Amino acid sequence: MNPLLEVEDLSIAFGARTVVSGVSFSLEAGECLAIVGESGSGKSVTARALLGLAGEGSRVRATTMRFDDTAILDASPQRLRSLRGREIGLVSQGALVALDPLRPIGREVADALRLHTSMTAAQRADRAIELLAEAGLPEPELRYGQRPDELSGGMRQRAVIASAIAMRPRLLIADEPTTALDTTVQARILELLERLRAQGAAILLISHDLAVVSRIASRIAVMQGGSIVEAGTTENVLSSPQHPYTRSLIAAVPASRPRGSLLGSGDLTPAPAPEPPTTEAVLVARGVSLRFGPRQAVHDVSLSLRRGTTLGIVGESGSGKTTLARLCLALARPDSGDVEVLGAPWSSLSERERRAGRRRIGAIYQDALSSFDPRFTVGQILADALSGGRTRRAGAEVNELLEQVGLAPELARRRPRLLSGGQQQRVAIARAIAPWPDILVCDEPVSSLDVLVQAQVLDLLDEIQRARGLSYLFISHDLGVVRHMSDSVLVMRHGRVVESGPTEDVFSAPRHDYTRELIAAAPRLT
Repeated sequence: MNPLLEVEDLSIAFGARTVVSGVSFSLEAGECLAIVGESGSGKSVTARALLGLAGEGSRVRATTMRFDDTAILDASPQRLRSLRGREIGLVSQGALVALDPLRPIGREVADALRLHTSMTAAQRADRAIELLAEAGLPEPELRYGQRPDELSGGMRQRAVIASAIAMRPRLLIADEPTTALDTTVQARILELLERLRAQGAAILLISHDLAVVSRIASRIAVMQGGSIVEAGTTENVLSSPQHPYTRSLIAAVPASRPRGSLLGSGDLTPAPAPEPPTTEAVLVARGVSLRFGPRQAVHDVSLSLRRGTTLGIVGESGSGKTTLARLCLALARPDSGDVEVLGAPWSSLSERERRAGRRRIGAIYQDALSSFDPRFTVGQILADALSGGRTRRAGAEVNELLEQVGLAPELARRRPRLLSGGQQQRVAIARAIAPWPDILVCDEPVSSLDVLVQAQVLDLLDEIQRARGLSYLFISHDLGVVRHMSDSVLVMRHGRVVESGPTEDVFSAPRHDYTRELIAAAPRLT
């Protein structure tokens, strides 16, 4: 019996540059193959080539590239369009920007039903609401009519997943499907993928999260530099890796490792241990609350961030984490309560009064690409940040900044949309640290990075903190990252803080049922 998907000797080139070479794998119905590797290794373009979407100017060659009885390279555009959505579903890596900002998400989810079924509009609406619920969105009837900008990043991610599974495709290509999801929702999505497998769907999973891979994948293929360097059963690859690169990926997982110790951190050398942090509070929020219409996004939240320390914030998508970050950045004004920065009023000031102090508090946003001006090159973005807006002419300082975050200086000439997701996130981090702020608000700063680059960035952030006494407000759905980076933790649910305390106290002996639920739901590398 032939496999559902068969790829033999696949190569992909753009101009003179070959990005994938000699890649072969197969996938049976009811099986999950995970492709892992660092950003730029060729994982995503390999997956997209299966849909005829390798990209403009690409040259795709293969001895065999077959889905069921369709030879993909010989298929007409009409045949490929009929496969997409109906037979092959795609959860794309850029889920946060994959949704049309002008359309309600219900219409996005119902598109596949409109194109591939004879359902009435009312039937499509009912089914779309069911799919949103299946993907884990709370209040799916309400979400059906909302636009993407009214949803959190995790909610948008789940809407894209709902759209991809609408037709119950026989093959689901899931490119980082749980990147923006908290542990409880991530667990629900993994259970959903496992149900699809049990019903006979084949899943091609692309993920930098080895804990997720270890839970759901039957087999693993490890890619480096456009080639598969190791492949085998999940158990064998993760427990007895044969290739040095595979061993480095596993060693770079942050869970249970002390700060500054992650492997795969390139040439970074952690700075010596600093003097004990002072008790000086550089960021204080007192009883801040904010309502959006009928929804209480943040309710009576207080926090204190000491100089040279990291305060982690965890909680499910929509719990108020990002809204709290915006209040601390004075990008939103609280309905009640106040925020102080460096001992002075902050949230109560006008923007003109705050302008001079803006450089003291920086931010790394979850959706890196949307935070850049698309007209600027990487060099212009970083030069603008380094100079405080006085120039966009890139110089030697830009190259040094790029090297600090593990990027080649020649990327300064590119625009961000031409970079991989991981490269975009590193540019966002470089921009944030360029003016050497006192406080950095990090909203999912490593969520789109593979484990090696994640390790490099986390060690870099730790090194900068040690050297400069920088303070971090660190938001992440990845409990391993939060535990690795944070001195203390706030746990949020429904806009409120339900538990707080020193990191190890919270993780080792959680007091609140919700905290215990979050920790229990987190996937573990097994």
